[in-house]
Amino acid sequence: MSNKYAIILGNLGNTRDRFCQGYKNNPSSEEMLKMALEKMPHIQGIELVGTWDIRPDNVRDMKMRLEDAGVACASIIPDTFGNPVYGKGSITSIDARVRQQALDYLRQMSEVALAMNCDIVNLWLGQDGYDYLLATDYNQERDWLTECTRAVATEFPTLRFALEYKPKEPRNFSYHARMADTILAAKETGCANVGVTIDTGHSFYAGENVSEAVVLAKRAGDLLYHMHFNDNHGTWDDDMIVSSVHFTTYVELLFWLRKTGYQGWISMDQYPYREDAIDAISESILWVKKYEQIVDTYYDEIGALIRENDAVKTSRFLRKLFA
Repeated sequence: MSNKYAIILGNLGNTRDRFCQGYKNNPSSEEMLKMALEKMPHIQGIELVGTWDIRPDNVRDMKMRLEDAGVACASIIPDTFGNPVYGKGSITSIDARVRQQALDYLRQMSEVALAMNCDIVNLWLGQDGYDYLLATDYNQERDWLTECTRAVATEFPTLRFALEYKPKEPRNFSYHARMADTILAAKETGCANVGVTIDTGHSFYAGENVSEAVVLAKRAGDLLYHMHFNDNHGTWDDDMIVSSVHFTTYVELLFWLRKTGYQGWISMDQYPYREDAIDAISESILWVKKYEQIVDTYYDEIGALIRENDAVKTSRFLRKLFA
């Protein structure tokens, strides 16, 4: 197995929550890039958040920095979640002017992706959802969701638009919440270049088996475009170090990524509130590399165990990994 490893650049910066406005200093994007390239292992790609890290005015400079370092731009993540203008939705806002602004911004970030020789635009539409009952026209807002996604995907046919799902936060209900409804959202656009991003932590607290989610995306027509890795306790998007909670889950996940022929990025999406970011995210990369090694070594044996469907034999195998 030969995976490509990436990080989201902004994960090396400031971390905050609703109680504390900042646990750390926030270096510039250029400083964070230098830190990542000098201190982190196995980095082949960098994900850039639109407006935070990348804008039309700094595309040339950032592209040169990545090229000089020999790393790729793994994805562009448009910021439709941190701008208060989109607080009640971006492309699903009931305000037509806000929807148009959001669509124009997605077009701008798509142009940036092309300029960066990046073929993935990762759409985490965190503000597109709802909070209260009897306050939302679900049909209408989902129509807008489909229409705007279709519009940008049609205008930029050489790009792939990866819909990243998450059940809640910042809204109480997200329109892209789980694998199944996100597959539906992608299919409703009618565009062959709209697929899905799995964030392992989002999948965990959506109550999914993330390996089954991988298989669902495969069955839907190779719709798994991108992967974000982190961990949590299953009740919130804690964005912890990979393997700090789950173990068997990751063994199975790396197996199914190989079996389904996933060729995309393995990108770390972590929010180390109080930990040193370089150290914590590096640990995640090294853990995923360890699982990759396990799957490569025992691939045939794991396949046989799955076919046998004997939980006791599987347990014995997992215990053997600790010997």
